[in-house]
Amino acid sequence: MSSYLPYIFCLLAAAAVTYLLTPLVRRFASAVGASHAARDRDVHVVPTPLLGGFAMYGGLAVALLLASRVPALSTAFDGTNIFKGLLMAGGLLVIMGFVDDRWGMGVWSKLAGQVAAGVILVWSGAAINWLPKPGGNYIVLSQDEQTVVTILVVVATINAVNFIDGLDGLAAGVVGIGAAALFIYYFTLVSRLGLGNQAAPALVSAILAGVCLGFLPHNFHPARIFMGDTGAMLIGLLLAYAPISSLSSLDPEALTRYGTGAVNRFGEVLPLLLPAAIMLIPYADLFMAVFRRSRAGMSPFAPDKKHLHHRLLNIGHSHRTTVLIMYLWAALFAGSVVWLSIVTTPVIVLAGVSAAAMLGLLLLSMPRLRPWARSAPAEAGQVSPFPGVTHPAPGPLPAVPGALPAVPGALPAEPVTPSPAGTLSPASRQGEGLPVTQAAPPAPSDPGPDRPWASAVEVGMPRRGAETLAPGAPVPPGRRARSRR
Repeated sequence: MSSYLPYIFCLLAAAAVTYLLTPLVRRFASAVGASHAARDRDVHVVPTPLLGGFAMYGGLAVALLLASRVPALSTAFDGTNIFKGLLMAGGLLVIMGFVDDRWGMGVWSKLAGQVAAGVILVWSGAAINWLPKPGGNYIVLSQDEQTVVTILVVVATINAVNFIDGLDGLAAGVVGIGAAALFIYYFTLVSRLGLGNQAAPALVSAILAGVCLGFLPHNFHPARIFMGDTGAMLIGLLLAYAPISSLSSLDPEALTRYGTGAVNRFGEVLPLLLPAAIMLIPYADLFMAVFRRSRAGMSPFAPDKKHLHHRLLNIGHSHRTTVLIMYLWAALFAGSVVWLSIVTTPVIVLAGVSAAAMLGLLLLSMPRLRPWARSAPAEAGQVSPFPGVTHPAPGPLPAVPGALPAVPGALPAEPVTPSPAGTLSPASRQGEGLPVTQAAPPAPSDPGPDRPWASAVEVGMPRRGAETLAPGAPVPPGRRARSRR
């Protein structure tokens, strides 16, 4: 049975290198002017350094180098070009991301670079050469079909990760959770079924989880650095590489020929079901954004503030709460499918637990669905305009301590009546320069016998800390004359 310790060692190495390199990358980004200024659709208000992908790439390179020296992980490199393929494709995306983060790049230029990264993966031997079908059958793809499908998966995953990179720590956390789930699944194939050709996707998934883990302390809210396009495209590439390399080396019948206790639960569709469930949130956000923008006559890559995380913020969740809710959704989808594949729990039990967890997350994500949140404002006598916010019933105002008692003989305040339509009130007539028929009130500087309770402000006495200038006296430099009313 294969041990998980070498994989954990590579995970921790990737996390440590990424964590230590990130402060240096932050200083470099500030020195070269690669900072992200606040925009209307952003949630941060101060410029933040970019280029976090450089630290991630360093963690990837060091972890791959160490893994190639570990004898227990030799099967991950036998007969594959994983080392060259990932470093070349990842290096291309990091360089392209640096240019975009510093000077900006067009959409088609970035798309061409992503396609080139997919071509490099195909050259290295990581290509989707078959697709499973229900019933234990599968479709064998031709060489051209393998190239096209692989490139499509790479480009879609890179842009899906880039789309959810809108809040501090969101992309790194969601991708890290997905990578951990992928590692559990592929390591189970290696340890239980003895499929040594699944060591490569298991290793890449572990390294990806370590890279995200090492970057999160610097990127969680409030973020001190953003991963930028350098990091989003890199981790998107690694997230796509794991299932691609798995399908390229996996025997289509390997998951259906073993007995109970092995990984044979719906084995004919799990190679596609697991990555789809793990990347459900990024893919759903991507497809909804493309559909929404295309329907509005906009470019699919045009920015807006209608992503999933923006909608959670608009509901009323805080920045950190929104990110944690997205983490829980990612863990639910990924954990359910991994549980389905490696644990012999009855399907009805798994479905019930998953449904209960989904209901709890829905109530957590959308307060308006909570029955107690809708009944509380009605019981208080008011309807709240904000979901989940209650308002007390109106009542008499409490007495203010130290308030002045009523003055004997004071005249009651005259009721204010609205002016008839088409006429001007006395204040409006005075503003228009028209004669006012009612008597003018006493001047503020002369309280008069009927207003002995006039305050010091009304009678024109200077306020505490204010400097009164004599009429006609020059205004000192740096001061502004106060006007009295």
